[in-house]
Formats: sequence, C-alpha cells, structure tokens
Amino acid sequence: MEITVAKTAGFCFGVKRAVEKVYDQIATGKKPIYTYGPIIHNEEVVRDLEEKGVQVIHSKEELEALKEGVVVIRSHGVGREIYELLERQGLELVDATCPFVKKIHKIVREQCEAGRRVIIVGNEHHPEVEGIKGWGNEYTLAVESLEEFENLALRPDEKLCIVAQTTFNYNKFQDLVEKISKTYYDILVLNTICNATQERQVEARQIASQVDVMIVIGGKNSSNTQKLYEICRRECKHTYYIQTLEDFKPEITGTVRSVGITAGASTPNQIIEEVHTNVRIKF
Repeated sequence: MEITVAKTAGFCFGVKRAVEKVYDQIATGKKPIYTYGPIIHNEEVVRDLEEKGVQVIHSKEELEALKEGVVVIRSHGVGREIYELLERQGLELVDATCPFVKKIHKIVREQCEAGRRVIIVGNEHHPEVEGIKGWGNEYTLAVESLEEFENLALRPDEKLCIVAQTTFNYNKFQDLVEKISKTYYDILVLNTICNATQERQVEARQIASQVDVMIVIGGKNSSNTQKLYEICRRECKHTYYIQTLEDFKPEITGTVRSVGITAGASTPNQIIEEVHTNVRIKF
C-alpha cells in the first residue's frame, strides 16, 4: 500500500506561534493563565493545556469578571473592544493573533475610515470573522455566497472593499469576486486568504485525485479542515474526516492500493504521524 502524506499538513505558522506562546507562559510559572477561546480548534491540544492549568474563557462576560491573570489572544484574533476591555481590567495581555489576520484588521480599519463598506467573505460565526468585524463599523458585513451578497441592502453607488477569511476556499472566493465585480464598479478586492491555506488546498486536491482513500485530519470545529474535506471529497469518494486514529473506521471493501493523508492547520504532528504509521492495520 502506498501512503502519501501532504507536505503542507499540520500546524501553520500562526497556529504554531500561538500554541508556543501559551506553553511559554506555562514555563514562566505565572498563574492564572487564560486563553480567550480555545487557543486552536484541536481538542487534544486544548485538553493538554487544561491539564497544565490553562483555562479557556468563552465570553466577554467571563473576561469582565477576571481581576488578575494572563490572557492569551488566540491566533484567530479579536475585535477592538476586547483589547479595550483587557486594558480596563488591568490584565496582562499576550497577543498571539496570527500576523496575517492582524493585517486584515488594519485593512478593515483603514478602509472603513476611507469611507468604503467592507464585505468579509467568510463564515460570520467563525471567531476570526467576528474579530475582523470588530475592526470595522456597523456597516461591515460578512457573506459566504453570492446569494447572501445579493440579499444585502446595498446602494448601487456604494464603494466596497472585499476581503476574505484567511482559511476561505480560494476558488470560491475568486468565483464570488468575479460575479460581484460585474455588478459594482467601485470595488476594491484584497485577497487576504493565507498562502499556506491556498497551498494546502491545492496539494490536498492533487493527492485526493490520485488515491483510493483520502484521510483528512483535524478538529470538527476547524474551518480550514472542513474546507479540505470538501475539496478532497469532490476528488475521492472514499474521503474520511477524522480527529484521531481511533475515529478512522473505513467501510471500503476490496483492495486499497493507495492512501492520501492531509491535515488542517490545527493538527499536531504527532497525530498525523500516528495515522501515517498505523493506517495499514485499518484495512
């Protein structure tokens, strides 16, 4: 059996940096340590940090109740009001926001100040998009499809700026922008999809098109992993979405000659290696 592991699988730069910042705080011996939301969308990593005393804050209300401690902003980033709240509470801030996400915050703030309405192409309920919206104004919106865009109450003379969630499907973004551009003349499009995301999606598609079975590893709440699964599923009908090796229960019968493996940006290398080492015993 030939097994191909994607070279781009596993932690991206932003996630690796964020996780390391939390472990660095643990090493200092400071207590208490909090993360604003799970540091990454991977249950194994979050569980390990909790065992080491790191607590997850899930809301602004929980943050307002804190009187002391270190708060780590995760790689997804947050809106301006969270920074202001941390300062008012006198809490120590460790900012692990991915630099590529920070760049979008700056773009949104500047374009709103310049009088453009910002449209974010992405999932409005995803923490990254919620954070990006927090640097805009009341006119900043998020859409995932052309239908959602067409349902917006926009004036024909509005000046628009379009950005993307860093993990959005690159081809879908290009298609959406092309269709929107035919309707609105004064439009500024900034492709803010992370290069690592594009490379991961391209490689996943290529591998999936050449194997009998494709395995996509990542947390169930991971946006970029979900998109990898969608891409691979179109190329390989026997595509499986798992979090760990235990989740892999293939139903395929007959001879499997080739297996491809990729993983989302929040998947630790040890989980990828475990799947790679033991996948043969599952068939």
